Amino acid sequence: MKAAVYSKYGPPEVVAIAEVPKPVPQDNEVLVRIHAATITTADWRARSLEIPVGFGLFGRPAFGFFGPRKKVLGMDMSGTIESMGKDVTNFKIDDPVLAMTRSAFGCHAEYQVIAADGLIVRKPENLSFEQATALAFGGTTALDFLRRKGGIQQGERVLIVGASGCVGSAAVQIAKHFGAHVTGVCSTSNVELVRSIGADKVFDYKKQDYTTSAEKFDIIMDTTGTESFAHCQNSLSDGGKLLLVLASLGQNIGIGSPSRKSSKRAIAGVASERIEDLQSLSDMAANGEFMPVIDHVYPLDEIVEAHRRVDSGRKRGNVVISLVRNGDK
Repeated sequence: MKAAVYSKYGPPEVVAIAEVPKPVPQDNEVLVRIHAATITTADWRARSLEIPVGFGLFGRPAFGFFGPRKKVLGMDMSGTIESMGKDVTNFKIDDPVLAMTRSAFGCHAEYQVIAADGLIVRKPENLSFEQATALAFGGTTALDFLRRKGGIQQGERVLIVGASGCVGSAAVQIAKHFGAHVTGVCSTSNVELVRSIGADKVFDYKKQDYTTSAEKFDIIMDTTGTESFAHCQNSLSDGGKLLLVLASLGQNIGIGSPSRKSSKRAIAGVASERIEDLQSLSDMAANGEFMPVIDHVYPLDEIVEAHRRVDSGRKRGNVVISLVRNGDK
């Protein structure tokens, strides 16, 4: 089968298309014929070893000391089940599915296996395969930060920094799902996009710093790795929370956080992907409450150009790889 592989760290050009063995499902696994996958910030970091400040020493132990441990990137996929192990009872052949492999990667290929009780759900009928795979990474990250770390409540005022990105565009829609008043922060070219996905108000950061307004927010969620508590503390309401999706090592261990006497909090950490979250996102999409934003869809043969788009920092929503072959739907 075809797959996008890399054997050394570096720029997009280290990725190339190659023939690799087709995986065979074990007794409790299904084999997915992949129709679409995304290139995420996780893929970018694994490929380039561009790690958040303070975490540089952890890059090679995590991904491979002398070269990539996982040669095929890609953490999410959508497609159809081609075969399965003898113990699988919850799926059937040809079921359209959406799945996440997390740190196992492997989705930038024509086929991948995953445990039938892993992060895999049926694809929402109203979404294309490209749209379905695009809801996974950004959606699960946004949902975990807003619901578990942020404890979002109906009627709260939520501000999303980086509202046009993969996680940010999901966070806008998920916060609206929970009944919040949502303000987005993005560049001039993305203001209308952020409004179109449900933001009640949008700050163009090229024209105005949101901290100069008198508005207070119960949750400020930074998806860009550019925010600090010192910068936004006056924009947080009493008891407000700053959610740091891309935090430095210092922020993760509490440097720059509010004092214990303060009612405000800065919360960092790694998002947890859970099957119930993937199902919740699928249900939201099926009900018309969440539509993943897609920047561009590239065929597998243009994988290098797709990586370049992610590296540019200018993508809106998700960059998707299409593996549909011979006119398949």
